[in-house]
Amino acid sequence: MYSSRELTRLAAGKEALRQRMAVRRIQFAQAAVRAAQPLVWIDRVFAHRQWLSPLAKIAAVPLGFLLKRSIIRRSRVLGFLLRWGPVALGAASGLAEAQSRRRRG
Repeated sequence: MYSSRELTRLAAGKEALRQRMAVRRIQFAQAAVRAAQPLVWIDRVFAHRQWLSPLAKIAAVPLGFLLKRSIIRRSRVLGFLLRWGPVALGAASGLAEAQSRRRRG
């Protein structure tokens, strides 16, 4: 069997390992709380969004017209992108889909 000196050394190493594991668990729990904090904020935003949803639908159209006047007139490039961007993205995705179909079959 093992000598008592070696068993004592192994027991001390085991206890040190248990202590390190306990410290790491605490550190992990603290890090998880910090990492989850933005998720709590997002959850709050969604809860308030459900409450504000009817008001937002009513206010969206006038706010859209105000933004259109102020932003698009200042920047012709931004207006151009907002006007033709969805068309270009649709065409690009259509071409990508056609190429993938051509490769498959």
